[in-house]
Amino acid sequence: MAHPSLPKRPMLGPLPVLRSPIGLAHAVTALLAFLIVTDVLDLGAAAYMMSVMGDLASGSAADVGAGAANQAVAAVSMTTAMYTLGQLGTATLFIIWLHRVRRNAEVFAPDVQRRTPGWAIGGWFIPFANLFIPYGIAKDVLRASQPDPYASELRHQGLLNAWWGMWIASSIFDQFATDQYDEASNPQALHDAAGWLMAGSALDIVSAVLALLFVRRLTAAQNEKAMAGRQPLQPSVPQNPAAGGPVMGGSPVPGA
Repeated sequence: MAHPSLPKRPMLGPLPVLRSPIGLAHAVTALLAFLIVTDVLDLGAAAYMMSVMGDLASGSAADVGAGAANQAVAAVSMTTAMYTLGQLGTATLFIIWLHRVRRNAEVFAPDVQRRTPGWAIGGWFIPFANLFIPYGIAKDVLRASQPDPYASELRHQGLLNAWWGMWIASSIFDQFATDQYDEASNPQALHDAAGWLMAGSALDIVSAVLALLFVRRLTAAQNEKAMAGRQPLQPSVPQNPAAGGPVMGGSPVPGA
């Protein structure tokens, strides 16, 4: 008599493991601080151009010549190049950091995550969709990282909303200001465009400060939750030892 075969044991994939986002957060905040410095320099260069071009347009300063105008243009070009390089590095590390905290959210509260971790990277590169997909991922990660992910109130949502709204506004305004500067063909037009560049730099500074605060707050929240050992229980699945303890290789972020 043949015995019935035993049911096959389901193949379980590797369980998610907490990885410290603290080092990445430090790198991102350092680059955001660099962006703030370059924005301040860019604002100063635009103010200098505005002054020089204003004098040229009005003809009130006889000593303002082509040399001063060339210096103003060179100053704006140099600070813009610095900002562009800093922006590229910051965006790269920020996306890596967001992917890291999204992976950690898979340990804290996977059932409140509406998109897979891959969207934390790919969502930034889809036109128009990148205006809301990364925001939704950040919101889900923020919820998973708070002590009670099922609470009706979402901690730090105001900061997330302020940063995201300012980032969109500054991105749109920067494009407008750049177009005005590129199309300027006379001293008066350059004078007006410099004013738009100054306003754009001011918006960029506010956006960078809010992004910096958000990175620190979310990183600190994940570290505190890991240190407290608040992990979701899965009695039917063996627990990964690393998933129940503090973030490996990290320590609480002071002042975050």
